[in-house]
Amino acid sequence: MTLIKSISGIRGTIGGPAGQGLTPLDVVKYAAAYGTWAMRQATDSKLVVIGRDARLSGEMVSRLVAATLQGLGLDVLDLGLSTTPTVEMAVPAHQAVGGIILTASHNPKQWNALKLLNAAGEFLSAADGEQVLALAEGDEVSYAPVGKLGSYRQDDEFLTRHIEAILALPLVDVEAIRAKNFRVVVDAVNSSGGLAVPQLLAALGVETVEKLHCEPTGDFAHNPEPLPENLRDIAKVLEKGGFDLGIVVDPDVDRLALVSENGEMFGEEYTLVAVADYVLGALGGGNSVSNLSSTRALRDVTERHGGTYTAAAVGEVNVVTMMKETGAAIGGEGNGGIIYPELHYGRDALVGIALFLTCLAKSGLTVSRLRNTYPNYFISKNKIELTPDINTDQVLTQVEQRYAKQPVNTIDGVKIEFDKEWVHLRRSNTEPIIRIYAESDSNATAEHLAQKIIGDIKEIISQK
Repeated sequence: MTLIKSISGIRGTIGGPAGQGLTPLDVVKYAAAYGTWAMRQATDSKLVVIGRDARLSGEMVSRLVAATLQGLGLDVLDLGLSTTPTVEMAVPAHQAVGGIILTASHNPKQWNALKLLNAAGEFLSAADGEQVLALAEGDEVSYAPVGKLGSYRQDDEFLTRHIEAILALPLVDVEAIRAKNFRVVVDAVNSSGGLAVPQLLAALGVETVEKLHCEPTGDFAHNPEPLPENLRDIAKVLEKGGFDLGIVVDPDVDRLALVSENGEMFGEEYTLVAVADYVLGALGGGNSVSNLSSTRALRDVTERHGGTYTAAAVGEVNVVTMMKETGAAIGGEGNGGIIYPELHYGRDALVGIALFLTCLAKSGLTVSRLRNTYPNYFISKNKIELTPDINTDQVLTQVEQRYAKQPVNTIDGVKIEFDKEWVHLRRSNTEPIIRIYAESDSNATAEHLAQKIIGDIKEIISQK
């Protein structure tokens, strides 16, 4: 059993002893800590918005969270089966003090989580997250007397409002999409995307939609992380011909993966690249942000449009902070997460779908040919396990010193740039592991670069 407590929320496997998995006692403990934090914010609101993905434990966890918040004296607006970006948008729309999304994102079905939002509908800052964790371990939680219990109501219409807001965006061209008569296959891994994505496509004028794993039962048909090795079913459908595009979302619909008309993967790194290229081109320029481990292709297309690209530390909250600082028009992460601030500051697969379909419609190209218009890079992902007695930070510092003549970024581990190639080293917060990401214009070169750095690390360790 696993229970992981972090500033961004609480996630764990369902069952087991309290404190070792995400048991009912743990759900109540951390929901109460968050609710106590929420009541201390400088706002008159007592409302918290909650929503969940379709995973098997979702309804149970949702009831526990709602009742706990009511017990503190907070009012609860429950969106029920929803998406992460829908909950994020609902929080400021209802002037709530915050929100809780009940989803373990791309984790398998035995997992669930409480993802915590502030009044802006954005993930908590590090400082706020630390306060919640401290409250969970302290004795400052106090429940309301019977006359001051919070209220509970449901809203199953906010997804429609979310979609309406997407259709109203100036860069979403519904008529252009409708005119193309796109034929689309959707894989929603039997979660809430099975409701949200077809509803969005219908609103965009896409009439031919083949639904694959779109029953929101929570019994995931395959590993829910939208990686190529998990998307064989949709690839086989597209390989047979007759469709223009495959759309894949994770269980809470904040990550978007695309499949070309021939069954080839578009590449999750290139979801953001394609949307950014369209947005920046339509705007006549603008800035972009992604995290340090994302492809250089975003920098290339941003600079081609006269904008400035900035890299942020890994983590959505860090990307959002950097986007605000740089006034970025588009940003996100290389896992298929698109953040379009014209709508809201959160990863949103639904707005990504609408913008990509507009881009595709206006380009007049097939998906595979559109993919070929972008700079082509390959990322190699490796890790090296260290013994617990090795000081990981010292190892990273020595790697940095070895490559002091190269451009080096140390805001999140060590990233070393070699012209258009790079290596990013990050230490795990929970294990004696260094993760090594390397990118080049060929798989072989990226792997060679990664192995060169791994060799450096081994040499540094051997000298200790």
